[in-house]
Amino acid sequence: MYRTSNGKSSVVNAMLWDKVLPSGIGHTTNCFLSVEGTEGPDAFLLSGGSDEKKSITTVNQLAHALHQDERLDAGSEVRVFWPKSRCTLLRDDVVLLDSPGIDVTDELDSWIDRFCLDADVFVLVANAESTLMQTEKHFFHKVSERLSRPNIFILNNRWDASASEPDYMEEVRRQHWERCAGFLVDELAVIDRSQVDDRVFFVSAKEVLNARIQRAQGMPEAGGALAEGFQARMFEFQNFERRFEECISQSAVKTKFEQHTIRAKIISESLRLIMDAVHTAAAQQRVECLERRDEQVDRVEFIDKQLGVLTADCKERIRALAEEVERQVSDAMTEEIQRLAVLVDEFSMEFHPAPTVMKVYKNELHKHVEEGLGKKLASRCSNGVAEALHRTQSDLI
Repeated sequence: MYRTSNGKSSVVNAMLWDKVLPSGIGHTTNCFLSVEGTEGPDAFLLSGGSDEKKSITTVNQLAHALHQDERLDAGSEVRVFWPKSRCTLLRDDVVLLDSPGIDVTDELDSWIDRFCLDADVFVLVANAESTLMQTEKHFFHKVSERLSRPNIFILNNRWDASASEPDYMEEVRRQHWERCAGFLVDELAVIDRSQVDDRVFFVSAKEVLNARIQRAQGMPEAGGALAEGFQARMFEFQNFERRFEECISQSAVKTKFEQHTIRAKIISESLRLIMDAVHTAAAQQRVECLERRDEQVDRVEFIDKQLGVLTADCKERIRALAEEVERQVSDAMTEEIQRLAVLVDEFSMEFHPAPTVMKVYKNELHKHVEEGLGKKLASRCSNGVAEALHRTQSDLI
């Protein structure tokens, strides 16, 4: 924020290394102009809250569009989208806001609320041919009331004019430096006196812009009619840009990323609590699993021993069953042998001594004894063996 005709647009253009915003006589900024990067190859602008993209290819087209739009006033905002491929500064998502002069409105409070509360850095472009005005100071006093220790840079622009009076240049520079230091340190209390050299600079934005355009065209930076001390002023502007980018980065980390950092800490703490709970539950479950495993191992050992005992018992029962079957068959066989006389007596075939009849007689007698002996033996043994087998089978089950 600063007065009109101090070279604000030239400073923005110099930082962008191109004539992006209208500047010079007759092109005083009459509204808020924001410059931000776009991924596309073409520049365009949005104004009046409309989503209609107005294509612009030259600064003159932009100036014409601004002057032709009757809806624009000091409180309006026009968003200029410039290709990131043409400006390295815009690749870092930096948005530059060029304001109307603060001497053209009484609505400072409204401006601050609408455009300044989320600003990371303020650049006061002062006219090195004059001095800081009360209107400029008044604005930043209001900013300080709403923002805690705002980041403020002061550019004493048009310092090339001092080259025409080299005898007084150092004295004038010292006076400007003292006034700027008193404003930032004593009045606003936003920095310490040791930090003044990092916040107050003496530059010529027009010189820097022309030199950079020359360089972009492949010509020497110092070509053309440049006032004496150009290199020093160029270095001063580069030093300002370096400090500006450092401040932007630090502010972005503090303001833009602080909430993300806090959120990340909350998420990390939640994850830690979850992992602690998982670890505790896993440890407890591990203990329980080890206990169950020990129980199962003991049970398996017990079952194995019982199985050994049962196997031995089964073998003993099978052996006893075999002995019992053998005894019963032996007893039955003995009894049946003792009854052979009865079986022979029961044979009723007529005996004849003829050899042919004798052979038949023997065969029939053998058959009669075998059938009678087997039938009796099966009858006597089957019930006892079946009973012993069933009893042993039940015991095994």
